[in-house]
Amino acid sequence: MYLVLLYQSRGFFGQLADRINEGGPFAMWTILICFLITIGLIAFAATKLSQDHLFKKTLSLIHHIGLFALVSGLLFQFLGLIQMFDAIESWGNVSTEMLAGGLKVTLLTIIFGTVTFLVGRLGIIILTAIKK
Repeated sequence: MYLVLLYQSRGFFGQLADRINEGGPFAMWTILICFLITIGLIAFAATKLSQDHLFKKTLSLIHHIGLFALVSGLLFQFLGLIQMFDAIESWGNVSTEMLAGGLKVTLLTIIFGTVTFLVGRLGIIILTAIKK
């Protein structure tokens, strides 16, 4: 019985990979790369607290990359909605389960983009508080 439960539980990274594939690899990988760059820049800015000019430049870059992730998530969501509505238009009558599944997939990019933006903003807030 325990082996069956272990097999069913995919874990965090397994589910993350499923969501990335489900949300569209190009869109989700773009946002994931922005997320990883944001984390790296936060760590870099933490090492450059004494160098004021480089610190401010890095904070600005974190802000811009987070905003890019948010807006690209929104763009990819709209593109997904257009594809979903095209499919509904061509099929005619669609079940509510299929409609809900399509809406869920389109929401994945905006959620990942928003998380990336929020992590970047939180990093900026923490780094600014530490600097003062």
